[in-house]
Amino acid sequence: MRVGELARRTGTTVRALRYYESAGLVVPRRLGNGYREYDPIAVRLVAQIRELMALGLTVEETRPFVESIAGGADEADVCAAAVATYRSTITGLQERIGRLTAQREALDARLDAVATQVVPGGDTVGADPAALVGTRLPQLSFYGTDGRPVDLGALGAGRTVVFVYPLTGRPGVDLPNGLLEVHGARGSTEQAAWFRDHHAELRVAGAARVYGLSAQSTGYQRELAHRLRLPYPLIPDPRLTLADALRLPTRTAGDMTLYERLTLIIADGEVEHVFHPIPDPASHPLHVMRWLTKRRQAPGSVAA
Repeated sequence: MRVGELARRTGTTVRALRYYESAGLVVPRRLGNGYREYDPIAVRLVAQIRELMALGLTVEETRPFVESIAGGADEADVCAAAVATYRSTITGLQERIGRLTAQREALDARLDAVATQVVPGGDTVGADPAALVGTRLPQLSFYGTDGRPVDLGALGAGRTVVFVYPLTGRPGVDLPNGLLEVHGARGSTEQAAWFRDHHAELRVAGAARVYGLSAQSTGYQRELAHRLRLPYPLIPDPRLTLADALRLPTRTAGDMTLYERLTLIIADGEVEHVFHPIPDPASHPLHVMRWLTKRRQAPGSVAA
């Protein structure tokens, strides 16, 4: 039979059959016109290869079984080489199971540790953000997505803008159930992009530095910073350390506790202004820019 017929009868592809041929497992005869002709036994050989590969064997590891059938044996796994291959494959599977089990246990341990550090909450938890004005920030150390340490209690001279947001998604990945129902969960990506697009204007208006902060992990925030090419760092706070220190409002959805959206203006180590609520995240940077411009122009204002 020709290669197309063999592929049809065995439910495989011509490309796979060429690979088996190159490995010397299923070898056709060459006709005078150059065409390949497979003997009827090739159907059984290919079926054996595919069956063993489904069990986890590599193409090369099917060789003793294929050679046994080609040699006329009724059962492909009666030879010593076949038995040894079975044993070797089982040993390999046991080692993989051990490694995967250890990984699962390590992940379970980390999940348990993180769960004990998440701030518990109901629908809304936290103080009135307006009451934060005049509050001095404690020494809270983080690492931004640019790899540099950030101490919110020692930001340096000038005004700092810290916009706090619930979470961002990734392209093509659905958010966990219930998160889209969280007030303010939508629009975080657009808000980050707008702070990017107006970053230079914010600096001119009086912002010495800009940060974004959420309870998402470093990996999520680095992906966002890279994808949007943000000119400012994001701060991962999965333990909700800032919420605990300042009693910032949070909301719980399922097993996740997230920040409510707000923006802090920090000057001389104190909260100078709080934007909350933020109904339109995309246009919010413009409101921040206008506020900074007015404050910079006011007598006795903090220098940028």
